[in-house]
Amino acid sequence: MIERTLFSAEHEQFRDAFRRFMDQHIAPFHADWEEQGYVDRQVWHQAGRDGFLCMSLPESLGGAGADKLYSVVQMEELGRAGFTGIGFGLHTEIVAPYLQHYGTPEQQQRYLPRLASGEMVGAIAMSEPAAGSDLQGIRTTAVREGGDHYRIEGSKTFITNGWHADLVIVVAKTDPSAGAKGTSLFLVERGMPGFSVGKRLNKLGLKAQDTSELFFSDVRVPAANLLGGPAHENRGFIALMEQLPWERLQIAIGAVAASEAAIGWTLDYVQQRQAFGQTIGSFQNTRHTLAELQTQVQVARVFVDRCTELMLKNQLDTATASMAKYWTTDLQGRVMDDCVQLFGGYGYMWEYPITRAYADARVQRIYGGTNEIMKEVIARGMGLK
Repeated sequence: MIERTLFSAEHEQFRDAFRRFMDQHIAPFHADWEEQGYVDRQVWHQAGRDGFLCMSLPESLGGAGADKLYSVVQMEELGRAGFTGIGFGLHTEIVAPYLQHYGTPEQQQRYLPRLASGEMVGAIAMSEPAAGSDLQGIRTTAVREGGDHYRIEGSKTFITNGWHADLVIVVAKTDPSAGAKGTSLFLVERGMPGFSVGKRLNKLGLKAQDTSELFFSDVRVPAANLLGGPAHENRGFIALMEQLPWERLQIAIGAVAASEAAIGWTLDYVQQRQAFGQTIGSFQNTRHTLAELQTQVQVARVFVDRCTELMLKNQLDTATASMAKYWTTDLQGRVMDDCVQLFGGYGYMWEYPITRAYADARVQRIYGGTNEIMKEVIARGMGLK
């Protein structure tokens, strides 16, 4: 196996600390959280107290001033453990960076320390019932009324962290006639009149993840809650496009980690389970299947690590991030399917982690932009239109 060179000794110490956190505060409860459809709020508070949220924020804004590799470590560990109910990645490395990169100083001081402490849970509301991956086709509107507020109308669906969210970055059209160029981002807080959280969605996988519908009915949002202030009206689509490569790489990081875990579980199983007087692992089909999967996942690991290096240098382009997202999530689906097959009937039983990983993997090819959209992005990067 190719030795990884991304992480320092300090990153590995952080990995050990986060594993202990998972062992104490997540592992004993995650199965129950899958039954209830959301994680307990206490795990967010504990993560904030222990410094496991928004680590890459400056200390002045509640973070640790750490590099993003600490978040990568966290994503890998959650992916390997199958703790898909924990929405720390989106909170820490999607929601908080929008505020850090585009927010006014007042917005940053108001929200980022509370996100870092776990006092607030963050979400971003892009997807709509009729729009899917087409961010240009969103119908939620924000109409300026007077000089001090906007009124938001619309609905969102498939919103990760939606049930717990105290702060939602809402994508809305401020100039519908301008298409994508008429998009803005708004900071909507829980408790604002007209903002309501719909039902938790009953999904194929990610059972503990509190994915919800959100509704905005005549929500009066202060003009000061336009992300970035007045100068950023109608500039939301640019911000979304700038941040999507990192979001898509995060999906790829989780996909590779989950695939590695699945191979490990399957390797242990086939070396113990017997059929026809010998272990399943002694059959040529089993050995060759696992050899193929190990090779493919190792190739994916090297590519994703290289993409991560580029991301740290601000050199990761949209097409390359799309390659990583599409390739690794397609691979994740194949790995889970082949591993379930090697488990046989037990691979269909919910108490086995491979079964839950199989269900959890399916959405990876859909969110963050479907893999069909990723191929379109890649083709455009090749000059094909």
